[in-house]
Amino acid sequence: MIVAGFGFRAAATVADLRDALDQTGAQPDALASITEKARAAQLQQLAQELDLPLIALEEHEISGETTLSCSPRIKARFGTGSLAEAAAKAGARKDTKGISVRLLGPRIKTANGMATVAIAERTKP
Repeated sequence: MIVAGFGFRAAATVADLRDALDQTGAQPDALASITEKARAAQLQQLAQELDLPLIALEEHEISGETTLSCSPRIKARFGTGSLAEAAAKAGARKDTKGISVRLLGPRIKTANGMATVAIAERTKP
């Protein structure tokens, strides 16, 4: 399973989210973010357009996730270095036991800085 984890500003558009995802070149099986962002119209619309499930994560589910990138602001707010990377990993692991996940690379950021996305995949235990 491949999961695209998203972080984005409130003013981000669906086009911003799609741009970030397109830059990864990935074909995810699901999208993921924290509950607050999963409820945002732009992420819900992207999930609907792509016909993909949207995994909503509680903040405690991403806290402490090891990430490749580190934003001091995100670290202070969520207890992880990258919301997108942590959401991708936690989303890929959601509702499973004994499953390992790995990031396919660091987060991708749109040129306008409105959205970030990271891709994680399940690996065999």
